[in-house]
Amino acid sequence: MRTTLRIRRAAVVFTAIGALALTGCGGDGDGGDKKPDEGGTTAKGATPTVALPKLDGEKLSVAAVWTGPEQANFVKVLKEFEKRTGATVTFVPAQDPIVNFLGTKIAGGQPPDVAMIPQVGAVQQAVAKKWAKPVGAEAKAQLSKNYAQVWQDLGAVDGTQYGVYFKAANKSLVWYNTKAFENAGASEPKTWKDFLATAETVSASGVTPVSVGGADGWTLTDWFENVYLSQAGPEKYDQLAQHKIKWTDPSVKDALTTLAQLFGKPSLIAGGADGALQTEFPASVTQTFTGGDQPKAAMVYEGDFVGVNIAQTKAKIGTDAKVFPFPAVGAESPVVTGGDAAIALKDGKGAQALLTWLASADAAKIAAEQGGFISPNKTLDPAAYPNDVQRTMAKALIAAGEAVRFDMSDQAPQSFGGTPGKGEWKILQDFLKNPKDIAGTQAALESAAAKAYKS
Repeated sequence: MRTTLRIRRAAVVFTAIGALALTGCGGDGDGGDKKPDEGGTTAKGATPTVALPKLDGEKLSVAAVWTGPEQANFVKVLKEFEKRTGATVTFVPAQDPIVNFLGTKIAGGQPPDVAMIPQVGAVQQAVAKKWAKPVGAEAKAQLSKNYAQVWQDLGAVDGTQYGVYFKAANKSLVWYNTKAFENAGASEPKTWKDFLATAETVSASGVTPVSVGGADGWTLTDWFENVYLSQAGPEKYDQLAQHKIKWTDPSVKDALTTLAQLFGKPSLIAGGADGALQTEFPASVTQTFTGGDQPKAAMVYEGDFVGVNIAQTKAKIGTDAKVFPFPAVGAESPVVTGGDAAIALKDGKGAQALLTWLASADAAKIAAEQGGFISPNKTLDPAAYPNDVQRTMAKALIAAGEAVRFDMSDQAPQSFGGTPGKGEWKILQDFLKNPKDIAGTQAALESAAAKAYKS
């Protein structure tokens, strides 16, 4: 399913984030911080929105690549499922690429009951390998009630529902250190030209402007996709995502040329290209929000989930850490989304009950209360989010409705768009190191894409 993104509509909502100065992390009432329910469970007296079967004594396992706070928050969701059903659920840490990890487990006769899949292409791959089991009637009913059609379609293959999108992400945000901006006299940029000018202003103040987690290739695909979507437009984005146009297309050259305006200036990137290539995503965030008036960087680009990593520092979202929409390269700011889909790898009542649970507003509420999470579940009360920053980003995602544009690399075959050290991830790492070689980067991307889309 490839949908058209109404960039204008979503961009207006995200612009409001900057206009409000994201001060929703203080005070009482609807706009302030909220303490999650103890253990992340449904509040006392609340009526469950979903019926689950009794699974006393049943043992289930769920595999995901999540670690740290992200894993801990998800475990709270699983604990409530245990409480309601009597089942025991084990979280199984997986490695990227998760399809390879699952292949090993399946070959060994020990597949998890459910896996959280972060790429549309990987869901399709799991179906093609006949690993995934179709979603049952109860989970389908929850999807129909709680999700826009686009999110249902993203989890379907050839008309059959396999995936339940539990978690979504707005991947078109730039987070910044407010002290660094204030000291530099910098303001939130709205265009790419303004963004580069702001970076130079911050640099002149003695702080390196941009942190890039180049050790994780997926962050670089996100940089490219935002530039490409804004500059080339939604139709071209769809064509490139489906490999209906080649990576040697002039529109790709234009996007890489634009990106090289940043990547080609080592003084604007924390540690330069070499340092960025040794910086993993979590560190790219924490180094932006530690160090007082002299952080290693003033800005870091990535999705709403950056909030989880900021929480590992002393910085407070809404005061020390604020956010603005990814700057417009073309006429409008881009809005790219991602997500994680739950698929069943085993037949049985337990796995299906877990899918039903993950499609419910009750499960989404528990995760939302922890912060660093956005749900595509349209029936979730926005009040569940702990602050106005999360709430505004979540509302914008839901407001986009059928117009959501999904992460391009996550739509690609995993060998091209989702494998460390290979395909798009590796080629864009090479590009970060040598952004002058645009033609060579395009040729390498097309060669890798052609092989992946054929297989």
